[in-house]
Amino acid sequence: MAIKTWHESGSIFVTIADNGCGIPPLIKEKIFEPFFTTKEVGKGTGLGLSITYDIIKKHNGEIMVESEVGKGTVFTMRIPVCDTRESVIS
Repeated sequence: MAIKTWHESGSIFVTIADNGCGIPPLIKEKIFEPFFTTKEVGKGTGLGLSITYDIIKKHNGEIMVESEVGKGTVFTMRIPVCDTRESVIS
């Protein structure tokens, strides 16, 4: 597993990569859907990636996934930087 962070063009990026089994294309299309899971009944709710997706979207960001079966998966999240030093005009 590898984690990388950087700042570029007004956004913060976080990449999380593994060398696991990868995600098949048909499953990859569904991973951000609420309640979608590949786990056995009672072993997960299928909400983790859905909640993550919603949080990132609410911050005007995006989450991308690249995966190859047998080689691993890379999730990249981009969140715009908010400048808290902006002055308030009264």
